[in-house]
Amino acid sequence: MTTGIDRRGLLRGSAAASALALAAPALLRSAAAQGAPIRIGFPVPLTGAFGAEANDQVRAAQLAIKEFNEAGGFQGRNAELIVRDDKLNPGEAAGRTLELIEKDKVNFLVGGLSAAVTLSINNVARERGVIYNSISQSDAINEAKDFGRTTFHEALNPHMTAGAVGRYVFPKSGKRVAFLSADYAYGHEMMRGFKRAGEASGIEVVADIRHPIGASDYSAFLPRIAALKPDVLCLCNFGRDQVVSIQQATEFGLKRTTKLVAPILLFTARKAGGDAFDGVIGGTSYYWRLEDSVPSAKAFNDRFRAAYGGAVPSDYGALGYAGVRSVLEGVKAAGSVETDKVVAAMETLKADFYKGPQSFRKCDHQLVQSVLIVESKSKGLKTPDDVFTILGTEGPDERFLRSCDELGHKA
Repeated sequence: MTTGIDRRGLLRGSAAASALALAAPALLRSAAAQGAPIRIGFPVPLTGAFGAEANDQVRAAQLAIKEFNEAGGFQGRNAELIVRDDKLNPGEAAGRTLELIEKDKVNFLVGGLSAAVTLSINNVARERGVIYNSISQSDAINEAKDFGRTTFHEALNPHMTAGAVGRYVFPKSGKRVAFLSADYAYGHEMMRGFKRAGEASGIEVVADIRHPIGASDYSAFLPRIAALKPDVLCLCNFGRDQVVSIQQATEFGLKRTTKLVAPILLFTARKAGGDAFDGVIGGTSYYWRLEDSVPSAKAFNDRFRAAYGGAVPSDYGALGYAGVRSVLEGVKAAGSVETDKVVAAMETLKADFYKGPQSFRKCDHQLVQSVLIVESKSKGLKTPDDVFTILGTEGPDERFLRSCDELGHKA
């Protein structure tokens, strides 16, 4: 009897041990997954014409990571930012994105700083089912042919930005409009946005001049523009191109007869370009002086100042913060890092991280948000960073977006 009981007990113990041994790898994998960091890949052009903006995006994105981790992370997991230089090249961006997914095993992607590059990143992410939250202006990324269920667009798009600026400028400054545009997707889309906004004002396009990205000399274009005597010159370019073209247009004397306008008036460009920017009007997704009227902007600025020696965030820097923050808030709302659950959570996310209310439209995952109209100034600056006056705000409203039907998203 005793021997039989012992034998049966031994057999039961042996079976339990075998089951535990078989289950151990799965248990270890589960425990490792619970403790592993939530990895966010961040491809941006750290070198090249947009390097100043990209490096500010990294700083602000790191702040979002720091806040998430200090608040306890998610189920014992911290977040980690993995930065790669896409060199402002679509092919390079595709390679770095694939590396982030396959080698670094990122859970999510945030980044991009040119229309062509952001589409390249999105193509790779979409094919592999990885959520990508773009922080670069692009119209195409919202269109059905380039969109995927894992595609989100945190940044403004050219239709929103140029539209808001055009609706402000054209009724006030005149109908004869010239365009000097960078000859790639961003420049083309911004010009299209201006033209569409100008239909209500009856604008007349007197010049449509394209320049290569990274141009250093605009002297061949400026006499042609001046001879046409436009009321408004729309400079549809970005980064260093914006700095150089505005400086040379100012030196040429165009401001005496023509209002200079940029769809996006960059904080970093204004700081680099100095007084040449005086009087230039443009749009922006964020300006730090928003803190005078928006509590979340004040809180964000104060955290950024504390982290970076009193510096204030730039417009594109703020997008780096918001792009990462949206994904991590999606994780918390979903209670999971699983793609489908986070997509569903982000689609219903309503937030005020840094500039007022915003939310993603479901059909194309475009963030519905405010657009600021600002004018550059060189006098009466309270601090060296007090370089813009906020002229107006176009609030978050789907009326200012292209319709889902127009983008090819069928109900």
